[in-house]
Amino acid sequence: MTDETIPPTEGNNLLKHLRASDIKGIAQLATQGTLGVTSIVEGAHQAIWGTLGLPGGKEPGTTRGITGMVFQTVQGITKLVGHGADALLSHLQPVLENLDQGKTESAERVAVLSTLNGVMGDQLKANNNPLALPMTLRHQGQALDWPPKEPLPLVNGKILLLVHGLCMNDLQWNTQTADASSLDHGAELAAALGFTPIYLRYNTGQHTSQNGQELNRQLQQLVTHWPVPVEQITILAHSMGGLVSRSAMHYAKTSDAGENTGTQWLSLLKNIIFLGTPHHGAPLERAGNWVDVILGSTPYTKPYAKLGQVRSSGITDLRYGNVVDEDWLDHNRFQRKPDNRQHTALPDAVNCFTVAATAATHRCSLADRLVGDGLVPLKSALGQHDNRLRTLAFPKSSRCIAYSMNHMELLSKPEITQQMLFWLTDGQQGQKLSS
Repeated sequence: MTDETIPPTEGNNLLKHLRASDIKGIAQLATQGTLGVTSIVEGAHQAIWGTLGLPGGKEPGTTRGITGMVFQTVQGITKLVGHGADALLSHLQPVLENLDQGKTESAERVAVLSTLNGVMGDQLKANNNPLALPMTLRHQGQALDWPPKEPLPLVNGKILLLVHGLCMNDLQWNTQTADASSLDHGAELAAALGFTPIYLRYNTGQHTSQNGQELNRQLQQLVTHWPVPVEQITILAHSMGGLVSRSAMHYAKTSDAGENTGTQWLSLLKNIIFLGTPHHGAPLERAGNWVDVILGSTPYTKPYAKLGQVRSSGITDLRYGNVVDEDWLDHNRFQRKPDNRQHTALPDAVNCFTVAATAATHRCSLADRLVGDGLVPLKSALGQHDNRLRTLAFPKSSRCIAYSMNHMELLSKPEITQQMLFWLTDGQQGQKLSS
């Protein structure tokens, strides 16, 4: 059998999506992973010794004596090797990036990076890992520069901004429907209503408020440098993207008026549509928080609580739906605490719409609380709260419920496109779902 006839392996198929410049980021993750596992093993070791009355090291969860020396040696060598590899690859980074010039970005690579950033994007950013995704506004698959290096084709003053959810990216707005045809809500709305679609890509592992502040800055840059005067902006946000959008609106509204950093784009915002946004949080993250508490309750399981704390700031913000810095500053995000976030109302003078999905075939109180769309409870997506003061004031005509539909199907159902057309044309186009 010749080389040409050897069938490609799964590993080779995966490698073709990697870039040479990814090597440094992967090396950093390997070093951090080894250090993390070593720390967990040492903590479990000391927990057992502690039950026998034997003292530990100077720091909690560390050992002493010969055992401590072994763990310190392993960690020291790992750090030394990691720092050496990082320094070498930093020198080689320009060469590696040159090797990537002209390479077409694959959807598979972007999907992997987006998932990695969603899970631990805050750590990637803090460690200056090149795998951390920067926030970019994208048009026709290309990141926008300000001012644009080349003239932007086929643009007008009606902007449709699409903001994706956790662990996702801008390419995933293009989905497959049940009959195997493709659907992109952004492309459909742009074609029907004359929008210029702009897609956001961002690191979903960072705090929602950090992404909101950066989105506020980038939208102001867009309005300032757009090649034609911006007439209006409509935002379509899925899942976490809705929280990021609300955060951006908050920071635009509260920006220093003397600096004029945020008010211009907000004054042009006409509509915002939320698809399955956990306005008041998601129970799966609250369950994850319970795991932290349970694992940390005994000396035997406490070292393993670190595994639950790998998840990012963006994920823990979903516990209650944090959108501003004050919701998480000066708090241990893994410590159990009540919902004491600041109430952030919907913006004035903006048409706000929300779509909530439920896997149930009809509405009932048990399904509303326990089923929802599989990730987000129905009431959370509708902005409703047991505390009336926290309820988001969506008019009844501006909210709808999609039955027998899960969280991700909100992106791939033509009836959702029709509902949005109904709203954006004052009922002149599309078809209304139940409210």
